[in-house]
Amino acid sequence: MSERARILVVDDESGIRFSLKGILEDEGFAVAEAETGEAGLALLDSGEAFDLVFLDIWLPGLDGLEVLSRLREDRPELPVVMISGHGTIETAVGAIKLGAFDFIEKPLSLEKVLLAANKALEFSRLKQENLALRHSLGETEVHLTGASPVMDSLREMISQVAPTDAWVLITGENGTGKEIAARLLHAQSRRADLPFVAVNCAAIPEELIESELFGHEKGAFTGADKAQIGKFELAHKGTLFLDEIGDMSLKTQAKILRILQEQRFEHVGGRKTISVDVRVLAATNKDLPAEIRAGNFREDLYYRLKVFPLTVPPLRERAGDIALLIEDFVETLSRRGGCKRASFSPETLAVLMTYPWPGNVRELKNFVERMLILAGGRDITPDRLPPDITSRATVSATSSQTLTPPSSSVQSTTTPLAGTLSAPASGPDDDDIPDTFQAGPLDLKTARAAFEARFLEAKLKEFGGNVTRLSEAVGLDRSSLYRKLKGYGIQAE
Repeated sequence: MSERARILVVDDESGIRFSLKGILEDEGFAVAEAETGEAGLALLDSGEAFDLVFLDIWLPGLDGLEVLSRLREDRPELPVVMISGHGTIETAVGAIKLGAFDFIEKPLSLEKVLLAANKALEFSRLKQENLALRHSLGETEVHLTGASPVMDSLREMISQVAPTDAWVLITGENGTGKEIAARLLHAQSRRADLPFVAVNCAAIPEELIESELFGHEKGAFTGADKAQIGKFELAHKGTLFLDEIGDMSLKTQAKILRILQEQRFEHVGGRKTISVDVRVLAATNKDLPAEIRAGNFREDLYYRLKVFPLTVPPLRERAGDIALLIEDFVETLSRRGGCKRASFSPETLAVLMTYPWPGNVRELKNFVERMLILAGGRDITPDRLPPDITSRATVSATSSQTLTPPSSSVQSTTTPLAGTLSAPASGPDDDDIPDTFQAGPLDLKTARAAFEARFLEAKLKEFGGNVTRLSEAVGLDRSSLYRKLKGYGIQAE
């Protein structure tokens, strides 16, 4: 176990408690004791978190099997190892049927105790991770694709904050990859081997969100036919990711704030206080300061979550990453989704770089999947692009009067209505860039690609063939730029 596990020993014999405590503490476990079943249940109900219980069958008052039955109802996730000096096969089978993890007989040996403890704790950890995975959404691979400066900066900040337990507030538009950033934070943290539990706060009905987060007792409300643990418990010792935190009601925000501060809560319909240890990551696409001013978000919760702020940039601010993202999606979809692999031509990539991508990376991924299905393994050229992309790309390019991504450091190039393409405003070799194209049937997509080819060729010459300087000037990463130059047949050193 990467965390120090807490073990409760319930036995009426002081010598057995002393022996178990010594064995377990020597192995680095934290141990608490109780001499009766009632005392053991009281310790568990007090809010102390335990990872394992050693429970004697023969106890005064409530016997071990009765205690086990209550634990299975109230804490089904807690492993219990039964111990007895008068055990029979029938007793052992009965304990296992009631939900005990294991059964060991007195006199206790060092080997038996440690084997049972380690097996129970490992099984509990795997079970908890399995539950967390069933509740989690998203890709199993964790990486942020992109070589643009903004993505390099984001990765650097993630690498700095991930090893700490600092809470992180991730902001960004829909589809930018906020959950991927959260998963990367978890993967690089000290909790990486423990659960990552994602909760979409916007997708849970208001009347059910407390039950989802905190769990509920049997009969707590109509339809609660059995007890259920909540996301906070699933994430114990791991990471809880609260996505779309800005969509929570003020009532739920108040409860979340208290629980985040104390890391203690009660099940819906329950009275027992439960303690957890979770690292909280939160994300939203909303402007929370504006929501605070409008009275829709608590200011104290905002500052509690905003220990370390991260912003995931929209795709339009890193258009140079589009080729890398497409390459990534083609690889993933062709390997997993049954789609035939296809190549996007340089002319096609030039068009896609001018589309605004309002749905960001999520929209791009869906678009790539659609194109792979339609292409059937053939190269994807501009004439194959759907009208919803080409029309917005044309409008975007014309309205912004630029042929380079918004993050580019190159001066904008206008597209006059008369059908000519003017050259960049400055540069020692401006004469190398033609002022006009020949008359004839030339659509805007082809003209744009032709201009880009001549523009890059001229600028490469201006920088003496230095691709690194050209990359910095036009705002494209070197790998994307090399692909463009190769696609246009431009020789680079």
